[in-house]
Amino acid sequence: MSHLLEVQDLKVKFALRFGDLTAIDGISFTLDKGERLGIVGESGAGKSVTGFAIINLLSKPGFIAEGKVLFNGKDISTLPGREMRRLRGNRISMIFQDPMMTLNPVFTIGTQMVETLKAHRNITTREAEKIALEKLRKVHIPSPEKRLDQYPHEFSGGMRQRIIIAISLLNDPAIIIADEPTTALDVTIQAEIMDLLQELCQEEEMGLILITHDLGVVSQVTEKIAVMYAGKIIETGDTQTVVNSPSHPYTQGLIKSLPGALKTGERLYQIPGMMPNLTAIPPGCAFNPRCHLKEEICVKDLPLLKRTEKGIMAACHMI
Repeated sequence: MSHLLEVQDLKVKFALRFGDLTAIDGISFTLDKGERLGIVGESGAGKSVTGFAIINLLSKPGFIAEGKVLFNGKDISTLPGREMRRLRGNRISMIFQDPMMTLNPVFTIGTQMVETLKAHRNITTREAEKIALEKLRKVHIPSPEKRLDQYPHEFSGGMRQRIIIAISLLNDPAIIIADEPTTALDVTIQAEIMDLLQELCQEEEMGLILITHDLGVVSQVTEKIAVMYAGKIIETGDTQTVVNSPSHPYTQGLIKSLPGALKTGERLYQIPGMMPNLTAIPPGCAFNPRCHLKEEICVKDLPLLKRTEKGIMAACHMI
């Protein structure tokens, strides 16, 4: 049986003056109908670039150098621009990081929702407004009839993010890619937005790719997890298994860095060093300069993903 989405050996590069820079280096994963996948890692790991590559929204000089992105068994990574635009925002939607930057400040919410619908469907303005109201209700926006005539600045950050989610749902997508959807929100609103996304996935049987640096959020929402480091997936598997008993030293460090893992009187753990610059990724395992388990082989040979005794996949020589 084919997967809803299948990413095969995806490699993304950026053409720069001194040569091509590899941002995503041969990653693979799958997503099925109604499934929730979390992509986790520090800034610079390649999480957002992965999301943009799936919907072919890479800005120049970025490009897909190798690999495939299969949606319902069809390779969409090579689709012409017009065909990709039909798919993007229709069958695959994306929720971006900053809701204030995503919404156009000079148009009402209603105008933006109606235009989005009419770009993909041959319907009247009245029909589009009816669908827009239905989606605003779906994301629990109070008094949606009044909201259609309001502008983005008239809403709070949490309400704007709900509107963004409503817009992403307009064409009943099969997949939603949520790129740090709660970054600009306070903790209470974050929890509400994540509960809403989970509820919608269960009700609509949508696939969800949640891109975030927050392992705490991923552990509560997703079923599968892929931990990224320097453009590669270094650990992947069932979310609860990875979070409760991580195999890779980097994943272990991320979990130890969560405030919830602290005991009374303990200092918050911090992984030493920084994510390597993509122009200077160290030989062997990219994590080796920061790893307390480093051996000679870690500096020489690139570790490949292998199945561990816990049933997850991890790329580490020391496992």
